[in-house]
Parts: sequence; C-alpha cells; structure tokens
Amino acid sequence: MPLVEFAPLRIPLHRRLETAAVALYYYSFYFGALIGTLIILGLFFTSYYPLAILYLSWAYLIDGRTPEHGGRRSNFIRKLRIWKYFRDYFPITLVKTSELEPTKNYIFGYHPHGVLCAGAFCNFATEATDFTNVFPGITPHLLPLMALFKPPLFRDYIMCSGMCNVTRESCEYILTKKGPGNSVVIVVGGAEEAFDAHPGTYSLILKPRKGFIKLALRTGASLVPVFAFGENDVFNQVNNPRGSWLRDIQLKIQKKVAFAPVLFHGRGIFQYTFGFLPHRKPINVVVGEPISVTKVDNPTPEQLDDLHATYIERLKKLFEDHKSKYYVPESTELVIY
Repeated sequence: MPLVEFAPLRIPLHRRLETAAVALYYYSFYFGALIGTLIILGLFFTSYYPLAILYLSWAYLIDGRTPEHGGRRSNFIRKLRIWKYFRDYFPITLVKTSELEPTKNYIFGYHPHGVLCAGAFCNFATEATDFTNVFPGITPHLLPLMALFKPPLFRDYIMCSGMCNVTRESCEYILTKKGPGNSVVIVVGGAEEAFDAHPGTYSLILKPRKGFIKLALRTGASLVPVFAFGENDVFNQVNNPRGSWLRDIQLKIQKKVAFAPVLFHGRGIFQYTFGFLPHRKPINVVVGEPISVTKVDNPTPEQLDDLHATYIERLKKLFEDHKSKYYVPESTELVIY
C-alpha cells in the first residue's frame, strides 16, 4: 500500500469540477477572511488607497448593520452552477417529510454541526438542491458565527448566499419584520459540537441550548428539526474524547476565540491520503415536521422546558424514523448532551 494514494490522471471532467467547487467553498472559509483583509490592507500601499477608505467607511459605518437586518442575498449567486457541482461531490440531498406553509415563519434547527456544515450550506445557502421549489414560499437564512461578518470583503461574499448574523436582533428582524415565509436556520450545537464530529458518531449538544426555543416562543415561529445523516462522516478528526486533555484545551480555546480549533483531516486535491478537503461521503439532510408554537412575549422557564422537551422528542423520532434508510445500524441511538 503506497504512503500516498494519488488521484488518477484520467478522470471525468465533471469529477474535476466537483472537486474544484468543494475546494472553493472550503478554502474560502479557511482563508477568505485573511485574503479579504490582506486585499484591503494592500490597497493602502498603492495609489488605490481611496478605494479602501471608501469601502471601509461604507462597510462598517453605513452598511454595518446589514448582517443583522436580513442580509443581502443574491439569487444569482445562490443559483450558480458551481453549487450543483458542490452538491454532486458528496452527494448532498434534501429530504422533505412535510409541507411548510408559506404564511408562517420557521426556525430550522440543524443537527449535527459537523466540521464545516456542508449540508447546511448546500441546502439553505444555495439553490443546488432546489430549496425554493421543494419548499415554495419559504426563504431560508443560514446563521453562522458572528465573527464571520467582521472581516472586510468576506462579509459581503457570505451575505450573497443569504447568510445573516446569529444575534437575537438578527433573528427577530427576519422572523417578525421581513414578512411570512422568512425563516432562520440555526446550527443549534454551535462550534463546540464540532469536537464530536467523528465518522459514525451521532452526538449532539442540545440540553443547554434553549435560546432558539425562547426565540420561537417570543416570535411564534414554528420549530423544524433537521437531521443531516452523514455530516460527521466527511472528515476524520484526531481522537479527543470528552474529559481528555486535548478536549479540555480545545474547549478553552473555543471559549476565547468563538470558533472550534478542530484537528481534522480529509483528502487533498490531487491525492486521497491527507488534506483539508472532505471525503466523498453522502450527506442526506432530512427536514422534519414543523412544531407549532404559540407566541408568548415573556415565556416562563416551564414553557421553555416543555417546548425544549417536545423538540428533543421530535428530533429523536426523526432520527429513528430515517436512520435505517441511511445505513445507520438499528442499535445506534442519538446521544444528546
């Protein structure tokens, strides 16, 4: 067995395009913030420095609150052919189990986080799986880390996909001021859940996560559990069991810098042995049945706990009802921390 398994020289063009699309997504998130910052800084050392001043003034003084006020989605960007190549690389599918009424607003709870939320991006931040045709009248807004909207240029790049800030102000604006059908997609487990993203594992951080439940009660938006079978399978991760010294260090760093320092690896562009691109493993994103929520301006702790328990119960049922279809052993249970 060779130390490095290289990709064949002769490979269909569509496979090369799929790899290129995935590389664009992953490397843009690995280095996009740095590249955007370097471009703006670089302009200050040229005769084009007024452009940098104008951009920074506009982005942070005039346009600074756009990520919290519905973003700036571009259907042209969302429908680019490149995202269909991204979809086919894994492949990623969108599975509908129930109708969603366009007269209502929804909070989609996405599980699990995985390393970089490939299924969430493909289904909710692009039209690669034809979301608007599968769920007509529903406009999703994927809500990533707040820190992603700080770097220059990169903030504008991700807003084109419909992404918005995950602050309370942003969520309430979308769910109460943009009209019916506008919905948010929250990766409930957050960055911390990425530490559990090992192939073949089904562990979620959900018990302490009640902010999205409170948001649902305050706005009256229905809750929709979403489970992505295969999200954890596309990367390998260094062994870091709960309670280990490595996990403790990772958690301390994560609490200070807001993102998860996950020690992961996948494959490369021209070889399959090591790199930072995901493996070609299917991701099947199953959208569950909505949970109707009655609006409560000031929900009590008991109301929060009751709705939270209902959500966990429905999410577990969604997992159990579909796991056999996606080759999850029958004995496997969803572990919730």
